[in-house]
Amino acid sequence: MSYEYKVVPAPTRGLKAKGVKTAEDRFANALETAMNDLATDGWEYQRTDTLPCEQREGLMSKTTVYQNMLVFRRARPQAKAVAAPIAVEQPASVPADPPVVPVQKSEPTLSASSDQPRRRSGQQVTRPLGTPERLTPELKDELMKAERVSKPNKTSDVAAE
Repeated sequence: MSYEYKVVPAPTRGLKAKGVKTAEDRFANALETAMNDLATDGWEYQRTDTLPCEQREGLMSKTTVYQNMLVFRRARPQAKAVAAPIAVEQPASVPADPPVVPVQKSEPTLSASSDQPRRRSGQQVTRPLGTPERLTPELKDELMKAERVSKPNKTSDVAAE
């Protein structure tokens, strides 16, 4: 049987609770809470280890600090053999699902007079990447109208104040 392990830092401060007064009792409560939380997820407590950890202190120096770690383990789930699917017959009264038919989008058609696609209502004109957009007089008028609608009139805002 193989196991997976989880290592968590031991609590460094006590945990307040009702009826827990002393520092030792609070620390024991914090440790008990941490162990019970992991036990609910299936982790089994193994041991506590004190391990050295090198930390940087300032710009150039390093110091060794000792960390208390709690070690837990749990059994890895075994890969189960996949059983062959069981054929279940449906009663004749249940209608079969209708077939799904994909929806086809219509492509913009090219006008006979130019290489530009014709504009349909509510549809944007797309062009190949790298080709410059041709600004026709009709498109220029349409852009100018859109700018007038989107920009507020500054003279009327000043007069209202």
